[in-house]
Amino acid sequence: MKVCVIGSGYVGLVAGTCFAESGNDVICVDVDQEKIEGLKRGVIPIYEPGLKEMVLRNGEEGRLKFTTDLDAAVKESLVCFIAVGTPPGADGSADLQYVLSVARNIGRAMESFKIIVDKSTVPVGTADKVRAAVKEELANRGVHIEFDVVSNPEFLKEGAAIDDFMKPDRVVIGTDNVRTAEIMKELYSAFMRKSNRMLVMDIRSAEMTKYAANAMLATRITFMNQIANLCELMGADVMAVREGIGSDSRIGYDFLFPGVGYGGSCFPKDVKALARTADECSYDFILLKAVEEANERQKRILSDKIERHLGQGGDKPLAGRSIAVWGLSFKPRTDDMREAPSLTIINRLLELGAAVRAHDPEALNEAKKHFGDRVGYHMNQYEPLKGADALVIITEWNEYRNPDFERIKTLLVNPLIFDGRNLYQPERMREIGYEYFPIGRNGAACCEME
Repeated sequence: MKVCVIGSGYVGLVAGTCFAESGNDVICVDVDQEKIEGLKRGVIPIYEPGLKEMVLRNGEEGRLKFTTDLDAAVKESLVCFIAVGTPPGADGSADLQYVLSVARNIGRAMESFKIIVDKSTVPVGTADKVRAAVKEELANRGVHIEFDVVSNPEFLKEGAAIDDFMKPDRVVIGTDNVRTAEIMKELYSAFMRKSNRMLVMDIRSAEMTKYAANAMLATRITFMNQIANLCELMGADVMAVREGIGSDSRIGYDFLFPGVGYGGSCFPKDVKALARTADECSYDFILLKAVEEANERQKRILSDKIERHLGQGGDKPLAGRSIAVWGLSFKPRTDDMREAPSLTIINRLLELGAAVRAHDPEALNEAKKHFGDRVGYHMNQYEPLKGADALVIITEWNEYRNPDFERIKTLLVNPLIFDGRNLYQPERMREIGYEYFPIGRNGAACCEME
């Protein structure tokens, strides 16, 4: 099938590459000439395991092409995916200017029937706006060309996007057109070989499904973080609590790991956008607003702990202190730092006067865009520990799960670890001589949590 994917960011590049992998002829379009030239040379602008190899293979075999020429890509394709960004506006609503700009460009370029697919995460009602934009451009040209608009939200996890696309939990297709539904089913049939996980529904329900899913997962994470904070006050172990409630088949274990809050490109943005959509309908979605507020508070948990244990009073209580940080990306197996807890934590440590030195397997270049020369960056995970007063763990990369604890102890000024991801057993850490502060597992006195 002839497919174009407009927008070669995270979603667009993964989708286009996976469609090409399944035998389709795919053209990926982007306005960024430098990015497109890089992709033609095999330079991948994001870190996603397995993606580079697939891009190179499908490019060499002629199924995957990259261009800035949207008009030509649209003319050659039956299915046109819109996969551009929908960043949050000042009020939290999704900014649709890029989506609608692409829709208008498609309307200017198309010469035959097209299926226009909203792959970007967009609010309910966006398909109507896309349809109206295309119709307006066709009317301006004085032509009548049949087209259909489909909602096809993505459910990719960064770090596992290839597997998620090739072996999806489900594929949601929002359309009221039977013919269009069959074409979309054919396009996705290569990914449905083991079982049929195709869900065809009306467009508005498909648009809502994406937001509802992310809001639910964000709520689970935030709920467990709040339970962790209460466990710390009451002397309970949050990981034991997780075991106890996760064994309930109605609840399950997924997205119940306590930590320093969620981040990334989806959950923060989508929670804000869904709450804003509710406001526009005069509905006060108080649960989602509480989730957002609690998540922002959770990101400050570690810096508050560090200040209490290492602070020396004054306007800069951590002046003269050196803090080593492991993990900068919002989660492992990605270099994405959008809304990452590390941004809040490190900025706070810097405000308090600390010197910060950091390691991350993939996100150092991205971190430099945020912190500049205010932070030290190290390729080796043990380098930032030399002479540091404490180690802070923010992201649960595998490299950090079984480190050389004796080496760490010789490098740190004090054997002190603040663990935002509960990677180690508290009893074991204390046995080997560490002061260890995880999330929700210390059994601290009530004054510990303020």
